[in-house]
Amino acid sequence: MIRNLRWRKSRRSDAGDNCVEVAIPSQSGLIVRDSKDPGGGTLSFSNNSWKKFLDGIRCGTFIQ
Repeated sequence: MIRNLRWRKSRRSDAGDNCVEVAIPSQSGLIVRDSKDPGGGTLSFSNNSWKKFLDGIRCGTFIQ
């Protein structure tokens, strides 16, 4: 586990705890965690993978 990371929530998050937090440990990627369980697991993404994920959200790829 990488320590002393600066975690941030989306500016669009509400006052509740139902959101994800993102930390950027290096120029080559980022880490995501559940804000309700900060000591739990994390997901690591390369910059390219994260960009593709965000592009998919924006164009509606994940809407059923």
